[in-house]
Amino acid sequence: MKISFLLHNAYGIGGTITTTFNLAQALADRHEVEIVSAMRHREHPNFTLDPKVSLKPLVDLRHERKHPLHLRPARVFPAAEYRYRQYSELTDRRIGACLAETEADVVIGTRPGLNVHLARQAPEQVILIGQEHLTLDHHSPRLRTALRRAYRQLDTLTTVTEADAAAYRRQMRLPGVRVEALPNSVPDPVLPAADGTAKVVVAAGRLVPVKRYDLLIEAFALVAAHHPDWHLRIYGQGEEHGRLRELIGRLGLNNNAFLMGAAAPMEGEWVKGSIAATAADFEPFGMTIVEAMRCGLPVVSTDCPHGPAEIIKDGVDGRLVPVGDRDALGVALLELVRDDERRRLMGRTAQENTRRYAPALVVERVERLIDAARSARAGEAPAPVPPDGSRIQHALISKGFAARDAAYAMASGALRTVRRGRR
Repeated sequence: MKISFLLHNAYGIGGTITTTFNLAQALADRHEVEIVSAMRHREHPNFTLDPKVSLKPLVDLRHERKHPLHLRPARVFPAAEYRYRQYSELTDRRIGACLAETEADVVIGTRPGLNVHLARQAPEQVILIGQEHLTLDHHSPRLRTALRRAYRQLDTLTTVTEADAAAYRRQMRLPGVRVEALPNSVPDPVLPAADGTAKVVVAAGRLVPVKRYDLLIEAFALVAAHHPDWHLRIYGQGEEHGRLRELIGRLGLNNNAFLMGAAAPMEGEWVKGSIAATAADFEPFGMTIVEAMRCGLPVVSTDCPHGPAEIIKDGVDGRLVPVGDRDALGVALLELVRDDERRRLMGRTAQENTRRYAPALVVERVERLIDAARSARAGEAPAPVPPDGSRIQHALISKGFAARDAAYAMASGALRTVRRGRR
């Protein structure tokens, strides 16, 4: 079976790229797999891609940024999508041509705008799977309205958490579309797991406001005040770097907290620590949480929507604290710093509990979804039944959410028109 992934930019850095590479490489042991990258801005990807997976870029921004068609707005990619301004008539045409000519049996989209391309441009015979790496609540009413129309053409829609899958079933009316949670996979560790003896707390991710590294640094100040021999290492790049650097200096943590820059892969850095931490306000899944736990680290995390609580068992393999609560975060870190035996036990438990994210297990789930889609097309399987009520009740609830989003979208459009008229 040939499986094709449609990705925004395989040459960048980010969680969706990481998990797509992971899944593609795991599937390549049993199938023919390719990644189609809508954009390209450099010669080679930041992450190493298994030679068994082919990589095909569509628009090379190094040479085509000023292409006449790239200066015209996109018509297929939805205007309400976050990446809309990066797409164009050129990407519309290149993606459409690629889909029309594809020899793949299954095409998997990896973000809302690309899922819309699948729905509108892919041939009828291809199994279409749309992946959501954010959450339904994260999308604007305008985008949700556009997705309701497009997603009905998909065979399957996957989310990264059970909570978000339930939200899609409840709020979106997608008759005949199977909506399932498919967690991100994390490769099996290569290095020996952390032994819990290093006096290091590790964090990783984009240095952006939603990740709340400022809160983590402030919480770690409590640890450093009582245990000055412990250190915090934050890996990643982003717009917050300067502000975080200033905060570290202001709190007198120059000898304890360090901005380490980007590291790929992170496994070699996780195993140098004894605790992992995240203070995010919002986390659709929590890829770094799973990575750290698979390397033997307990994770102290804010209990933000939606991912952490589905990964961490509070008090067993990590700790969950209220979102935005600096003191609770600091106390949770301090508890593990002070209790060597508990920290090491939780690290071993974390490693064991996250085996469910091993690539082989996730591959099996993907194959089952593909088989179910084929059976549904052949009329061998009934349309999925909403798990939380009757079809009639489910339809009424979904229509209510659809009407609300449509009203918000119309109001938002009217407001934009008024603002343009005042300029």
